[in-house]
Amino acid sequence: MPVSSNGTSPGVRTRLLRGYGPVAALAALVVIVALSVPSKVPTKRAVSTGPGNGASSQTFQGGPSAAGSTGASGSTATGTPASGGATGSSGQAGAAGSTVNTPGKVLPCNGQTQQIPGDPYSPACVTFSGSNGGATSTGITPTAVNVAVRLTTDQSFQNTLAQLAGAQLRDTNADNQRTIQAMADYYNSHFQFYGRKIVLHFYTGQGSLGNELQGYGQAAAEADAQTDKSLGVFADLTAESEPFATALWNQHILGFGDPYMPNFWHQQHAPYDWSLATDGTKVATEAANYVLNKMCPAGTPAAYAGGSMHGAPRKIAGIAPQNELYKVSADVFHQILGPCSTGQYYYQLDLGTESQQAANLVAQLKAGGYTTIVCGCDPIFPVYLSGQAAQQGYYPEFVEIGAALVDQDYVGQLYNQQFFSHALGISPNAPTLPYTQTIGYAAYKTQRTDEPAFFVNIIYLQFDMMAIGLEMAGPNLNPQTFAQGMFNFSPRQGPAGLWGWNSSQYTIPNDVREVCWSPNTVSAYNGKMGAYINTNGNQRWTIDNIPKGAPGCPIPKS
Repeated sequence: MPVSSNGTSPGVRTRLLRGYGPVAALAALVVIVALSVPSKVPTKRAVSTGPGNGASSQTFQGGPSAAGSTGASGSTATGTPASGGATGSSGQAGAAGSTVNTPGKVLPCNGQTQQIPGDPYSPACVTFSGSNGGATSTGITPTAVNVAVRLTTDQSFQNTLAQLAGAQLRDTNADNQRTIQAMADYYNSHFQFYGRKIVLHFYTGQGSLGNELQGYGQAAAEADAQTDKSLGVFADLTAESEPFATALWNQHILGFGDPYMPNFWHQQHAPYDWSLATDGTKVATEAANYVLNKMCPAGTPAAYAGGSMHGAPRKIAGIAPQNELYKVSADVFHQILGPCSTGQYYYQLDLGTESQQAANLVAQLKAGGYTTIVCGCDPIFPVYLSGQAAQQGYYPEFVEIGAALVDQDYVGQLYNQQFFSHALGISPNAPTLPYTQTIGYAAYKTQRTDEPAFFVNIIYLQFDMMAIGLEMAGPNLNPQTFAQGMFNFSPRQGPAGLWGWNSSQYTIPNDVREVCWSPNTVSAYNGKMGAYINTNGNQRWTIDNIPKGAPGCPIPKS
């Protein structure tokens, strides 16, 4: 389907109003749960922290330390909370500090400040004794926090990326499920859950994640949410499409992982939907402020473009998936840029037609004389876009916005390198580390001796976000105290940016850094050619303090 070259959204059928969110394809956690299992019978797996489960108290470099941490059973650790600590009086609700009708006691640790020393996002260390109040909410028992993991029988997005990247990105179903379980084991043995443990319920759903991300599959998503309800869970770790996240919200089940939904959507769904994927309104604002302060006004020289466009007066266009929810964020982007942006183009998130769409889009952009492209794209579309652009001799400045894995070395390596050498933009993540030095990999190795899934660090961060809310809520756990606990969390800087939440912020991160693509730099992550490099001493900027001035990236050879 042709894309639009004007500033208004093309007609979108009603079904797309309930389809995938902005920049949704393979949004951070999609790859975790595109799994299949042979049976559709739900399996309930309680976890053990005993020696037979591979738990360890070893200390490892660059990651959390298990030594002296407080387990889910309420064993006493040592230290004083750095922030958010509870008082020692009876009936206090953990780090959230709200009063509950339980006889249990929450006390600061003696000699240990963090729940997990070495984890930059770890809340203050607290101990607990006594009763936790029992069944404080649906899915909560005196001993369990019941959490669903929906498995789907399609792997279209992960398989497509894996085929483009090679086997390195292909995790088997066993890899993913084993890694998810290991993370539950890890957090049960390291965080304070007031006598409870996370109990995972794996099941194969009726829904197709690929369909849902492309705007279909609402009925199946609703059926899967009914399965969650029948399982009696408190939360679902796999709410990575808008239809499924909304269906869970309707069942009053917490969902984690929605793909870049705009801010108003999160406000509507409060306190049930949370995500590592920054809300789309904030992504659009960050990207617009970066372009506004670094590349505007229109007509400034396009120093990072290649070929005949190098140094030509800037003419800026945006690209986005054709979707009404994403258009909300795209409109924010253009409102901020004003006359600096002169075009908006849309494409359909359809893996079967993205190649042809890219060819048509490149022809339109080239004919329009656009020197600078701001791409709010899924990670696969730029594969086709960059290839078609190289074929047509079109090398504009390419601004990536730090979403949907496009800011990761292993994804940038997939793109045509002659085209992508002109890429720059923003990233919420810290500089790249080798895969085996990530905090998620280190945590996995405290539980098991085999190798985790390729996306272990994303799985770790997803669990980290949920675990923070569980601990900060205190013993009286329910959706409202979970949210209040998140709001009481003191903002922290770490490998996935600045984390912190409030009544208008249900996603992370809260800051970005500038990055530039270098096709001739070896990636620290996988040792392959092609990597993002830092600028400005790796300074980080919050949404409204991106400084004015030219980008700090080296100007590529034209």
